[in-house]
Amino acid sequence: MMKNNLIILLVFCGLFSAKAQTLDDFFIQTDAFLKAHVAKGKVDYKAVKENSETLTSILTIANKVSVTKADAKNYQAFWINAYNLSVIKGIVDNYPIASPLDKSGFFDKTTYSLAGKKVTLNTIENELLRANFKDARFHFVLVCGAIGCPPLIAEAYMPKTLEAQLEQQTKLALNGDYFIKVNDKKETVAGSEIMKWYNEDFVQNGMTEIQFINKYRTNKIPENYKLTYFTYNWKLNKQ
Repeated sequence: MMKNNLIILLVFCGLFSAKAQTLDDFFIQTDAFLKAHVAKGKVDYKAVKENSETLTSILTIANKVSVTKADAKNYQAFWINAYNLSVIKGIVDNYPIASPLDKSGFFDKTTYSLAGKKVTLNTIENELLRANFKDARFHFVLVCGAIGCPPLIAEAYMPKTLEAQLEQQTKLALNGDYFIKVNDKKETVAGSEIMKWYNEDFVQNGMTEIQFINKYRTNKIPENYKLTYFTYNWKLNKQ
């Protein structure tokens, strides 16, 4: 009996170790891929298209990954990277295109095999991440393949550094001028339409949009400033 229990324990430990190794491989290879193909927030889609085997290989690994919500950092880091890689995959599969919107169903119809399931980009963003964690900072790290998105960083989001990376990208966006534009003369602040489309994420717990911005902004915006939204730029974020 003891021998049988030992065998079961060894098999379980082996499976756990294999799954952990698969996830580690995914993060390591994603990091190398992004370092090779991303610069200043832009993606070299032409180069990825010409040598697509690497991306295909990473996504094959991603389909073997097992993550659970209980292990929040691994789960979040995996799905953020999986989203960004899938966007790149969707673009190179249809390249050359001028915008992700040029492909019908890019976000809500095209499916990807990830973590043993078939998912769309919208499923990852809205059901697997936003619905489970209620964290508005996801909007600063999920990159939709357009210039209007926050810039894609040339590194993977890692479980151990995820919190710092989320904070950094949120602060960069809200202290720069590509996500919000402040006009002190007119006492207005224009925000990305992301803040309009996902408004509920930015006004949680009674917080206003400007209060959310000020939480991460060095130069605070007066709360009496009028909030508007500028038109989203769907042009492809290519190098």
